[in-house]
Amino acid sequence: MGTPYFPGCTLSTKAKSFDVSGRAVAEALGMPLDELTDWQCCGATFPLSTDNSMALIAPARILIQAEQQGDPQTGTGKVATLCAICYNVLKRTNVALRERPEQLERINWFISTDTTTQGLTYHSKIEVVHFLEMLRDDLGWDALRQKVEEANGQNRVKGLKVAPYYGCLLLRPPDEMGLDDPEAPVILSDFLRALGAEPVEFAFQSECCGSYLAASKPDVPQALSNTIIEQAAQAGAQAIVTACPLCQYNLDKRAATARSTAKLPTLYFTQLLAIALGLSEEAWALDGHYIDPAPLFAVKSEI
Repeated sequence: MGTPYFPGCTLSTKAKSFDVSGRAVAEALGMPLDELTDWQCCGATFPLSTDNSMALIAPARILIQAEQQGDPQTGTGKVATLCAICYNVLKRTNVALRERPEQLERINWFISTDTTTQGLTYHSKIEVVHFLEMLRDDLGWDALRQKVEEANGQNRVKGLKVAPYYGCLLLRPPDEMGLDDPEAPVILSDFLRALGAEPVEFAFQSECCGSYLAASKPDVPQALSNTIIEQAAQAGAQAIVTACPLCQYNLDKRAATARSTAKLPTLYFTQLLAIALGLSEEAWALDGHYIDPAPLFAVKSEI
């Protein structure tokens, strides 16, 4: 039995390559992800108003599903995510419900009286984890490095200069997320070293890409993403890696449409891992990129 897994809406639509590569590497590493049997959207944003209980109902339902799918005796366990946005919403919701018992009671009353979830309540025993966190804390970088070295065939990632890009939601707010130091994060760099790649540090690795303004004010993410891409290129990167589907979209699309000559592809960390482990090209899931990353790995993708 694997870890309960919440893929979220974007990984089921626009970012399927993230989900495909993520499930493939998890299985290959003996860390299978078991999709929640009945999930819904997490809401995509965490409410800024502390008394907005209605906005926490959707992520609370997901946490309940994970609790039901965890240890049947204690309800304890984990729910894993790949998407940085889902991770942010679920983890902050979990923190809020633990720290605000009155709000938890209010939400539990609402959910338990709903005809679709009648009788179910959340007991705050689930831990929300990102798959990067599982690689670091459960498997370990040394073990990951060994698995990459033991993989059959050529490691096409070895020596590749990759800029780690965190964005906003994977790390902030630090007191609630607790994944890494928001000012000097290392988890993606450590991950890249374990694959045999060369991490390229640059000044804008945790700056905002423009996020949801891609829908309402596309000129803003165009300018912000251009700066991120140019800084990564000037630092010597051949590619950018991220854990956020919205960051991947913004950086990838802006790189394709910008006048700058810095045409760096932006990949999900799971895609690089699938390549390093020598999995099938289907598991790499390189189709759908605006900037084709396939030439970096001496293959031709079908786009």
